[in-house]
Amino acid sequence: MPTVSTRRVVITGMGAISPLGVGAAALWQGLREGRSAIGPLRHPDAERLRVKVAAQVPESFDPAAHIDERTLPLLDRTSEFALHAAREAVAQSGVDFAGGLGLRTAVIVGTGVGGETTQDEQSRRLYAENAQRAHPLTIVRLMTNASASQISIAYGLHGPTYAVASACASANHAIIQAAQMIRYGMADAAVTGGTEACLTYGALRAWEAMRVVADDTCRPFSANRRGLVLGEGAGIFVLESLEHAQARGATILAELAGTGMSADASDIVMPSAEGAATAMRLALAEAELNPQDVDYINAHGTGTQANDVTETRAIRLAFGAYADRLAVSSTKSMHGHALGASGALELVAAIGALRDSVVPPTANLDQVDPACDLDYVPNVAREMPVRAVLSNSFAFGGLNAVLALKRAP
Repeated sequence: MPTVSTRRVVITGMGAISPLGVGAAALWQGLREGRSAIGPLRHPDAERLRVKVAAQVPESFDPAAHIDERTLPLLDRTSEFALHAAREAVAQSGVDFAGGLGLRTAVIVGTGVGGETTQDEQSRRLYAENAQRAHPLTIVRLMTNASASQISIAYGLHGPTYAVASACASANHAIIQAAQMIRYGMADAAVTGGTEACLTYGALRAWEAMRVVADDTCRPFSANRRGLVLGEGAGIFVLESLEHAQARGATILAELAGTGMSADASDIVMPSAEGAATAMRLALAEAELNPQDVDYINAHGTGTQANDVTETRAIRLAFGAYADRLAVSSTKSMHGHALGASGALELVAAIGALRDSVVPPTANLDQVDPACDLDYVPNVAREMPVRAVLSNSFAFGGLNAVLALKRAP
């Protein structure tokens, strides 16, 4: 069995559903165009909410058109997203799980809160409508592991299957866990990523109370930024060992060359520059990359006062003087902050940058903040050579997870 040092991990399939459209191609095209999907909140209780904008999956998405009618009643919206994205990723990879591979394939999916739509609906029934019982499928819809389990069932995958929940770092943590299983020989392939669908009345009220949500749009790194804009969606990927992918003649989208994780261990909401820098340094080290080998960082970039300044400082700590030569952008300015799914949507952007030599922009960046002093690729995508990329995810709880990608071998 290959050792950890020789077992490389590659990405052979990706799928997505996002506010920019159905499919990974729609997401990447929208990001290349610098097109923001942030708009007026669509919600039955919108008039009662102070949150007025969000980044939502298009109303044209019809889960019944993509998911078996026997399975659909078992699914919360978050699992609908995950299954749809998984189907696209598996199809693109061309992988066949028969012949024993299903026994050696892991399924690890990140989500910040799980089946929040189901939770909200059933709570409304019980507390507002005085219903005497919940829907009998409530538990199987809302449990945090539902999306991972449904993907496992759909494809007959018997490897390690579970959910990862680490707030806004959930997707990156899930992808890292999947990559480590392949590196250590515990699996030959994995279906992994993140999904989130929590634009519910209760969740929106909770975010209102934190006073970090913008009332107009998301402007990461801009002096006039007013906070984050909530989003939803899913990104799912097929990972394989390089040997396995090459043996079956798969098209390799990118190499997941390194990962880094750390905890700030300091404050439940206030980010630490040193904690984030540590995760970036670890990802560079595992990928055997020097700072000058990286051309682009897909930033966490939430558009809050605290995150953007702290992430800028963290990049300078990790990259030193070379930070001034990096292209850095936040695609949350276009697809919103999808919480546990954000890292997965941003991985689509990172892969696109590597494959097409195009860095997506930071939209809505119209006033320079002196405290945010890097090259944030304002408003318009940039064609440039991209050899390696970091993708950052930092979460409440002081949790940091960073992916390092290289061009396909």
